[in-house]
Amino acid sequence: MTVCDVGPRDGLQNEAKTLDPAVRAELCDRLAAAGLKRMEAASFVNPKLVPQMAGAEEVMAALHRKPGTVYAGLVLNEKGYDRALAAGVDEIHYAFSAADEFGRRNQNATTAEGLKTALALVARARSDRMPITVTVSVAFGSPFDGPVAAEEVLQIVEHLMAVPPDEICLADTIGVGVPSQVHELVRGARAMGAAVGAHFHNTRNTGYANAVAAVEEGVVSLDASAGGAGGCPFAPNATGNIATEDLVYLLRGLGLETGIDLDSLIDTSRWLGAQLGKELPGMLARAGDYPYKN
Repeated sequence: MTVCDVGPRDGLQNEAKTLDPAVRAELCDRLAAAGLKRMEAASFVNPKLVPQMAGAEEVMAALHRKPGTVYAGLVLNEKGYDRALAAGVDEIHYAFSAADEFGRRNQNATTAEGLKTALALVARARSDRMPITVTVSVAFGSPFDGPVAAEEVLQIVEHLMAVPPDEICLADTIGVGVPSQVHELVRGARAMGAAVGAHFHNTRNTGYANAVAAVEEGVVSLDASAGGAGGCPFAPNATGNIATEDLVYLLRGLGLETGIDLDSLIDTSRWLGAQLGKELPGMLARAGDYPYKN
């Protein structure tokens, strides 16, 4: 099981305090030292819209890259793809919305327009020999569009499989999903031949139950954020991702090793909270170490 830490991107994009590129690069270095093999190191979006993500190229330049670690960049359009490629990312993550109104507010694109861009970027990535993950955001529900039917999401997956990305990530962007939805969506996407990842938020305390459901259906990766930091700046009252350390502990209990050192990860989450000057929502940031780790 691959755990992708999205803290340097999704974890920081909704914070009131903007961290300098050098500090964001240090977060990536600390995550890599803890054993994370994959992370979203930067977001190549318009800094006027998401100022917390300004200086993505500086983040990439300041990294002390660890061999075997994948440093991905999030993009929302062709311009972002060009920037990420030039900055030397190891993998492209492209996201678009499963619901029209959220897509308009988040990246000025309807679902159909986002899908068109996805297919074009996957084709480009194939030509550039660049791994690419396509994330379907608000796949479980949108704050503006309401519930999103599983049939609609699976139709999107079917269209994506015309030019298959390396991975399709199903994202519960606002934390409204429940395990029955996870089972249906992951099972349906895998039946089409997709390599499926999942991205959960713990807004309503269902994130970890959803992660277990995703594991049961055979996802290849799970997103999480150190300390449970995060949220979407374009969604009202958005809260953080599932915490990476809690997810690692959960997966270990299920007999799935991730290669991540829990003590080092806990230290990283505490360090991140100190940089932000706040208590992170993840359990460990409040309560200290786990009572036991094995």
